[in-house]
Amino acid sequence: MDVTEVPIQAEMVELVPNGKHAAALNTSTIPSLAGDRFDENQSSAAELEEFLPHSAEKKQTHFTDFEGKTSFGMSVFNLSNAIMGSGILGLAYAMANTGIILFLFLLTAVALLSSYSIHLLLKSSGIVGIRAYEQLGYRAFGTPGKLAAAIAITLQNIGAMSSYLYIVKSEVPLVIQTFLNLEEKTTDWYMNGNYLVILVSITIILPLALMKQLGYLGYASGFSLSCMVFFLISVIYKKFQIPCPLPAQAMNGTGSLNYTLGSTSNYQNGYTILQAPDEGTCSPRFFTVNSQTAYTIPIMAFAFVCHPEVLPIYTELKNPSKKKMQCISNISIMVMYLMYFLAALFGYLTFYGRVESELLHTYNKVDPFDVLILCVRVAVLTAVTLTVPIVLFPVRRAIQQMLFQGKDFSWVRHIIIAVVLLTFINLLVIFAPSILGIFGMIGATSAPCLIFIFPAIFYMRIMPKDKEPLRSPPKILAACFALLGVLFMIMSLSFIIIDWATGGGKSGGSH
Repeated sequence: MDVTEVPIQAEMVELVPNGKHAAALNTSTIPSLAGDRFDENQSSAAELEEFLPHSAEKKQTHFTDFEGKTSFGMSVFNLSNAIMGSGILGLAYAMANTGIILFLFLLTAVALLSSYSIHLLLKSSGIVGIRAYEQLGYRAFGTPGKLAAAIAITLQNIGAMSSYLYIVKSEVPLVIQTFLNLEEKTTDWYMNGNYLVILVSITIILPLALMKQLGYLGYASGFSLSCMVFFLISVIYKKFQIPCPLPAQAMNGTGSLNYTLGSTSNYQNGYTILQAPDEGTCSPRFFTVNSQTAYTIPIMAFAFVCHPEVLPIYTELKNPSKKKMQCISNISIMVMYLMYFLAALFGYLTFYGRVESELLHTYNKVDPFDVLILCVRVAVLTAVTLTVPIVLFPVRRAIQQMLFQGKDFSWVRHIIIAVVLLTFINLLVIFAPSILGIFGMIGATSAPCLIFIFPAIFYMRIMPKDKEPLRSPPKILAACFALLGVLFMIMSLSFIIIDWATGGGKSGGSH
């Protein structure tokens, strides 16, 4: 099916609030499919005409009942917060199972590929005047394309929210236990992570998720990022405070940290430590491949997924342009890249091969009552909790696209979708056996679609052949990009399934 055969209504769906078709918007305002519209200046003018109200008319809002009023800085905060999440807690574990050099190479590659895929999304949206991921799918492949994009966004963001709430479930009881100075957990309800994650969802996440406009969460995103900066600073500081080998009480707390009776004892930084007979215990490895390496690429890919949030943030941007949004994306990815690498590096150099799949649990083995680690836990809990509403927005949009397209905005529907989503995610978190399993499986399926496959095939389909022939370098590059995503998905799923079948995933995924 040639691109020109796709129904023209696809370009109208998201240009007005919740599918309302205003009389002021007609087919004359939609960018033409003629070749001259691809001139950069004409494209920018078409976007301004499309998404900004005409001066002679009554002021209208577009896309999400919200005109572009979000500043450049707030947009960076929102997109950075969408990128940043609980994935940062698993990157030290990923480095331990790849080595420093291989980890740096993989992290750099994923960051660059993520930036390129955002470029493809923005270029496609500029061609057809659409700023909704699902509608790009519809413009490219009709209803199947829209459903595929909506399903991938739903799975990806549900996986992200599940991982965030899993941290709430596992860390809040530890925080309360430390505050109460308890050696062991009690059976009281306020020490039960299942009850606490439900309480946090109802009292904090749900009210924020009911906001009508994503731009209002900019200040919350800025505060969330500051909490993660505090986490990074603490990880770097602890590298020079925690001795290696680990303290004796930490090694007695887990079977994987036991040593022989022939080890000798001494003191360092106030900790009683054991000298390990293995000289390589506290030496960094630059290249490592083992059974857990299969989880590394999915975890890293999952950590950089922000693509469902890119177009909504683009829509609410003040004085929007593709160049401006690409700059926001590049800055956000670069900041997160640096934070990811530093957190992974210093977390790994603190515990080396003993780092667990969730970094905070490893610190807990050293000193459960450390005040700084307690503050770090609170900061991380705050950050991931404030990220959940931002990630929920695209899921709600995807559900509305699939089930309620063309319907007027309804607060009842708006609230019901949020409540149902949070209820489902809470059930998933309560019964999920491992945060690593969530990272691995979701990262290996929906992440390649959203990062590699969909942006490439949408671009190849939407860009007319008279402008860029099928064998032109940009389309060949996009085709290779999509093929890379397919290979990545197959490889990651195969490794994870094999690892689980042989029992390796159980050890790596448990806490």
